[in-house]
Amino acid sequence: MPGLVAPETPHYVPAPGTQADLEYADLPIIDLAEAGTSEGRLALAQQARDAMVNHGFFYVINHGYTPAQTQRIFDIADVPFARVSDEEKQTYVATMKQTGSYQGYKPRQYWHIANGVRDQLEHYNLNRDITKRQHPEPLRPFLPEIEAFARHNHEDVRTLPDACSHTLIMDVLCRLLALGLELPEETLVNLHGYSSVGETYVRFMKYYPRTKDEELKTKNVWLKGHTDFGTITVLYSQPVAALQILTKEGSWEWVKHIENALVINAGDALEFLSGGFYRATIHRVIQPPPDQQSYTRLGVFYFAMTDDNVTLAPLLESPVLQRVGITKSLDGAEPPTMEAWRKGRTAAYGQSDLKPTEKGVEEEVINGVVVKHYN
Repeated sequence: MPGLVAPETPHYVPAPGTQADLEYADLPIIDLAEAGTSEGRLALAQQARDAMVNHGFFYVINHGYTPAQTQRIFDIADVPFARVSDEEKQTYVATMKQTGSYQGYKPRQYWHIANGVRDQLEHYNLNRDITKRQHPEPLRPFLPEIEAFARHNHEDVRTLPDACSHTLIMDVLCRLLALGLELPEETLVNLHGYSSVGETYVRFMKYYPRTKDEELKTKNVWLKGHTDFGTITVLYSQPVAALQILTKEGSWEWVKHIENALVINAGDALEFLSGGFYRATIHRVIQPPPDQQSYTRLGVFYFAMTDDNVTLAPLLESPVLQRVGITKSLDGAEPPTMEAWRKGRTAAYGQSDLKPTEKGVEEEVINGVVVKHYN
């Protein structure tokens, strides 16, 4: 039987790497090639735990995608933007404020950044179950590849030598982080059912250069400092320098591009489940350095969340939490479900009237929990 021929699409040519001298965050690198045995996972769990406690971010290498496969998914990621007309895009705009769901397009200039300036980025989001809604016609030939990409990020059929069912990226990360809490390694895996009701999604995102006036009014901030609201974010590294993280010491440091690596960070839901042990680190996007300012910035993400019905309360059975205590409170509010938290954060983001507090910090309240934005 002849092999299937992948549909053609123009190759997305990324920007060359920056030559600017930037202050990069010193993030750990975790090699998933070592996750094939129980002993290997225990060793990696220590690395992942320390990374999440100290940084909330780390890199992953040997994640199962070759450079050619990664390049192909970036080519596909550009299809919703370069090959779909503005008129057709309007048909597939997400109803974020009404439903609390990102499925579909987030159009440009939907979010307010600062001083009357709105964003210059658009993204297209597909639930891991790509059949949940229709998609733009130019993207439809690529849906089998996108579904395979989602499964690769969440679920892989390989079996480890010790007969443990293994999923290559999300599943192994869940195992490492559960082991870091001294819990059975399936604990977090069981909260992230691939076929369960939930909103885990693939996101393709494209930033466009802004005017000098927009840069001045926003002090070069493209996306305010924020946390993600899910459990784990998987970002496929790309060369345009713009992502920064806020360190424990209060300084902003750049995230460096590593070819064919993943950038992993914790979100609110993981911070809630770990009682604050794992950090949902504030991060932002700013104007790239001068040698990259004329380029678009294309991003590929996998935003993981627990099943919708999971209550985001600390896993008190963790021996680690029993020793160190709960460091992240919910301001006296009842722990929300994943569904309530994701809907509240999605509906409010970039649309709320934020209240200024300390210098450069604005606040809103979601489900009784104070959410901070750093400008």
